[in-house]
Amino acid sequence: MLDKKSNDCEALFCMTKYKPELKAQIVQEYLSTSQSTNDLSEKYQISGRRIAEWVQRYQLRGIDALKKRRHKRIFTTDFKLNVIDYYQTHEDSMAEVASRFNILTAQVSSWRSQFERDSITALKPHPKGRPSKVKHTKKQARQLANKSELERLKEELAKKNQELYDTKMERDILKKSLSLFGPSKPGRKPK
Repeated sequence: MLDKKSNDCEALFCMTKYKPELKAQIVQEYLSTSQSTNDLSEKYQISGRRIAEWVQRYQLRGIDALKKRRHKRIFTTDFKLNVIDYYQTHEDSMAEVASRFNILTAQVSSWRSQFERDSITALKPHPKGRPSKVKHTKKQARQLANKSELERLKEELAKKNQELYDTKMERDILKKSLSLFGPSKPGRKPK
């Protein structure tokens, strides 16, 4: 009964916490023997996808990547932009980018879609809870106005950089298609 329950849980992608020692043991077993992730998956009753993720994280970041984090991490807007930029400018998969930056694959996907939908404002940290009813002094109001102008310019720059990236990609695609198929031959002009 217990064994069936753990298989059902694994099939539903339960968030089971595994000890770093077990992760290290499985990774070392994978690297030192000719066993596949499927073989290890059957042996330890852990999904092969999760084992492959551990191996990839270990290969990119070492043994520390397998250890449990002790505190919640807060990511800056610049860090999120760097992750998105790296993903868009390199040919790595989302999982590889996530492993490289030591974050979850879902975070890369989420940040990317938020950025495409709402630009840089979506990546900024949002205060939790109900907004306070603090009145600002004139000096604080001026600082907020200047800050909002700076934020507007940053957003505009981010949009322009995205447009430039998209344009370069289109150009590269057109160049590649011209090299593969050659220039199109002019047809008859309609009268």
